[in-house]
Amino acid sequence: MTKSADTHCPYCALQCAMTLTSPTALTPASQPGSVPVPGAAAPGIPLAAPLEVSGRDFPTNRGGLCRKGWTSPSLLNHPGRITEPLLKGPDGVHRPISWDQALDLAVSAVKDARARYGADAVGVFGGGGLTNEKAYMLGKFARLALGTSRIDYNGRFCMSSAAAAGMRAFGVDRGLPFPLEALDTASTILMLGSNVAETMPPFVQHLKGSRDAGGLIVVDPRRSATAAFTADGGGLHLQPLPGTDLTLLLGISHVVIHENLVDAAYLAERTSGYSAVARSVNSFWPERVQSLTGVPAELIRETARRLARGAREGGSYILTGRGVEQHVDGTDTATAAINLSLLLGLPGSARSGYGTLTGQGNGQGGREHGQKADQLPGYRKITDPAARAHVAKVWGVAEDLIPGPGLPAVQLLQSLGKADGVRCLFVHASNIAVASPDANAVIEGLRSLDFLMVCDFFMSETAAEADLILPVLQWAEEEGTLTNLEGRVLRRRRALTPPAGARSELWIMARLAEALNAPSTYSEDPETVFEELRLASAGGLADYSGIDYAMLDRGEAAYWPYPTGSTGTPRLFQDNFAHPDGKAVMTPVTPRRRRTPAGPPAGDGTAAAKTMTLITGRLLEHYQSGAQTRRVSELLAAQPEARVQIHPAAAASMGITEGALVSVANERGEVECRAQLSTTIRPETVFLPFHFPELESANRLTEAATDPISGMPEFKFNTVWVRPVAAPLSTSVLQTTEAS
Repeated sequence: MTKSADTHCPYCALQCAMTLTSPTALTPASQPGSVPVPGAAAPGIPLAAPLEVSGRDFPTNRGGLCRKGWTSPSLLNHPGRITEPLLKGPDGVHRPISWDQALDLAVSAVKDARARYGADAVGVFGGGGLTNEKAYMLGKFARLALGTSRIDYNGRFCMSSAAAAGMRAFGVDRGLPFPLEALDTASTILMLGSNVAETMPPFVQHLKGSRDAGGLIVVDPRRSATAAFTADGGGLHLQPLPGTDLTLLLGISHVVIHENLVDAAYLAERTSGYSAVARSVNSFWPERVQSLTGVPAELIRETARRLARGAREGGSYILTGRGVEQHVDGTDTATAAINLSLLLGLPGSARSGYGTLTGQGNGQGGREHGQKADQLPGYRKITDPAARAHVAKVWGVAEDLIPGPGLPAVQLLQSLGKADGVRCLFVHASNIAVASPDANAVIEGLRSLDFLMVCDFFMSETAAEADLILPVLQWAEEEGTLTNLEGRVLRRRRALTPPAGARSELWIMARLAEALNAPSTYSEDPETVFEELRLASAGGLADYSGIDYAMLDRGEAAYWPYPTGSTGTPRLFQDNFAHPDGKAVMTPVTPRRRRTPAGPPAGDGTAAAKTMTLITGRLLEHYQSGAQTRRVSELLAAQPEARVQIHPAAAASMGITEGALVSVANERGEVECRAQLSTTIRPETVFLPFHFPELESANRLTEAATDPISGMPEFKFNTVWVRPVAAPLSTSVLQTTEAS
């Protein structure tokens, strides 16, 4: 007898619909005992029956899946699955302990840290892969059960600049304030800093209309797979110098204003701040911008004209991604993109708009309900007295029990082990040892903690550093909700029985809260938690109060804000923006001068190092830190190691050939990997994927400097010294292991 279950992909925010089918009951093999050897079944333990996955018709993916989605079920019965709590011994080896022992250790660590250093010595680091219910409960658990303000999450590394810009301009942050299908009919789409053809492949079908009209415009320093769609009359590829996107956007805005392409009526009725923005772009005429960005002046003019023509005739959209947002001026760059969209009258239009592409599976919902250092559920500011009073009432506690704002992610991680910093850290759904900027310093911080607890289902690089590892559920083993890149709330349904030793984070938080005599209530039932989330979000910007499990199970589309009694909001801003006067706010922005880093060390004894700019990003086969996708044999076989992409001309000047070992270094660390020669990248730039650990970890090189508004680190513009490696790396360094 076969059994099937409808669900959604566990990876990106496109949340492609899929169906899991098995010839037997969907139950994974039981795997008691210590963690099995990588890549092989534990002795005497059979693997579960293979699961089949099929794409399911849904507005975002229309039945399509990418390679990651097709192979995602293989992780559900992976032999590397952690199925018991593991405690690190004095010899550094993790060994199984009981759940009672594990919970007692966690409680003791919390009590000890609070007694010795104060409540803020306990920290929590969450993730954009948690369901809405778990993200909500994690914020409540941190603030009430642990009593700490020190909570943030890995979404700070993804969406924070776009979110800050959206809040500043529109008064609310929802990645796409329109359904994804709206892009289908657009004649012009300007996409900046996003390679959707590799990061979320089913997305590209929504670009077909603009490509057929010759109106797909892609801004990327590389000729990425997405940029390649502009060939053969499909549109334009603008290839700026890394770190100059803000200047480019100001140049496009200059043309829109000075060629009278603005929507004057829209600006007068629906915006404020136009005059200051107009003055701020005066000095960014196309020829000057060409000299600063490398983008020809005529392409700048043509981009402005096509966007304006599309807005008048077939619809224009401007979409931003991490490539323009992961900078120390990421908020200002996203603001410049919003200003351009407002000049053209796009946001709130029936057939045009502006949006930003959320990356993580629940990157949207994960930032709405309390994981962020400065927010309470419903996208409420933690410093707002009315917000604090509302949430305190829902939680049934005195308002003064809710701590104030904490530290954004980079500052939180920099405080690890410090005298006045976090001494006891809980990590959920995040592999910070690989995914954080200046990763060497982060790992050093993790090792300096008094106690590190990690909730995970695999031995990630962060889990390997932990004193205590708690085994949790995978996506197909749990109930809950997620919110996709459109702001649409979706149901995650349990499709199979989890291993006997694994537990939901909701169960873990409920047990720990009980042992800590925490105020309020902590349910382990997802629907009960969602009902509380509805109350806590009511009246907030991200209002979920009109959504319940029953309507989601019926397949109803639920776009927030969805107040009780409403029908939701598929398309925001049609009547007004979320500021008190109903207008969007235009804010003038200008490029800032970046610091000049030190040059390469002298007297190396090998070929002279060449100073270049490093940009980082994703590959088609891998996701985030690779903790999951590097365990999928098909994906690992396709991309088994990090490769540094470098232009043939630059490589030739250093004597680097295809496949040769290359050192990429700066004052923070060094990466050694093989060269991939490609004319798709600018000659002064190199590209590294960030999915790999150890000597292939790109984030050994990225800077922990942050955007002053959003707290976003500088991932996309780092100076490095590139040279050939004189001697080959050992096989043990190059080999990907289970700990990778």
